[in-house]
Amino acid sequence: MPEFDLGIIGGGPGGYTAALFAAKQGKKVVLFEKDSIGGVCLNKGCIPTKSILHTSEIYNKIKNCSEHGISTGDVVLDYSKVIERKNLIVQKLKKGIELALKNAKVQIVNSEAKILSKTEISADNEIYKVKQIICAAGSSPKELRGFEFDHKFILSSDDILTLERLPESILIIGSGAIGTEWARIFSNFGVQTTVIELALHLLPLADIEVSKRIERIFKTKNIKFYTQTSIEKIENKTVTLSNKEIITPDIILVAAGRTPNKAEKIDGVKYIGDVTGEIQLAHFAMKEAIEEVTNIPFNKELTPSVIYGTPEIAWAGKREQDLEPETYQKSITLISSLGKAHCDGETDGFIKLLSRNGQITGVHIIAPEASSILMQVIIAIQNNISIEKLKEICFAHPTYSEGIFDGLFNFK
Repeated sequence: MPEFDLGIIGGGPGGYTAALFAAKQGKKVVLFEKDSIGGVCLNKGCIPTKSILHTSEIYNKIKNCSEHGISTGDVVLDYSKVIERKNLIVQKLKKGIELALKNAKVQIVNSEAKILSKTEISADNEIYKVKQIICAAGSSPKELRGFEFDHKFILSSDDILTLERLPESILIIGSGAIGTEWARIFSNFGVQTTVIELALHLLPLADIEVSKRIERIFKTKNIKFYTQTSIEKIENKTVTLSNKEIITPDIILVAAGRTPNKAEKIDGVKYIGDVTGEIQLAHFAMKEAIEEVTNIPFNKELTPSVIYGTPEIAWAGKREQDLEPETYQKSITLISSLGKAHCDGETDGFIKLLSRNGQITGVHIIAPEASSILMQVIIAIQNNISIEKLKEICFAHPTYSEGIFDGLFNFK
């Protein structure tokens, strides 16, 4: 019976991060992955989606570069090459992770594993004895009852990555990160795009002003959307919405969230990442893994949320709708007030700061580089740096980060 210090179920961001950090401590580690190392994030989520999104934005910018004094003539898109590039990026990164695990002497078992007890795992008709188990079994695309995936007309976020050609029109169900990013991708490629959202506003998990601004941006990009709307029925590829609107899309993308994969709960086993159904983000799973292996804590309430595309959307901390009236102050700096935005031709969006008792408590950004700008504010919040102290920092000019500096002086 093989014996190890740590057994890990799942080779996604949570699993491989736990394996690498444990190996650094000299622990003997076995990692079980029935599919591909890298998990959903690398193979079917974050990385492939961002690759396609980046290409769509290049394509869109080239088509609209005449205002910069550039004439291109006809722009030709070969979508098969877009997918080929995406696949090459995924394979390169996957090989990098596999090499890192190999160099760390982590044993990889490419098989489905079953937890027998808090110290035993079975796989390939063999039982592995371990001192500790971490289960990072991940999640799968969520299906809607009555509108299950047929992988031809009704697609999951896995299916959408394998399209061989672009549709002429698409209906996207859900306006979270997956729905919003794919709406941007298809819109950039010139696909007629419609989004339906059950909640009152798009991006229901975001700050209310972010949601409203994204709705405005969608309108300018000709992305049609319906809120407080669901599908009433689908017949012969004709979709009837709850508001009685009729849509005949080429395909439907269900982006209604993800369902934790089944994992029997056993006392003494640590569960991390998507399988817990808590915060289903790769970086959250990675931090949980590091915390479990190294005991370095992190503030879950400051987990950054990022939606990619132009402009980026990013937030952390309290939303305005979370706070009681009269208990906070807010500052909004319009991106159009920044010189860098005009140079780049990206003037839509804002940097919104929320404060209480002289400290920032929430940050909400719609801007180029929002994902990077956000981290500056998270560091300040987590380390209890006061607004007055932040005012002493010299911000570079011209940058988008200046919007933070300008916003600080809006607080009394």
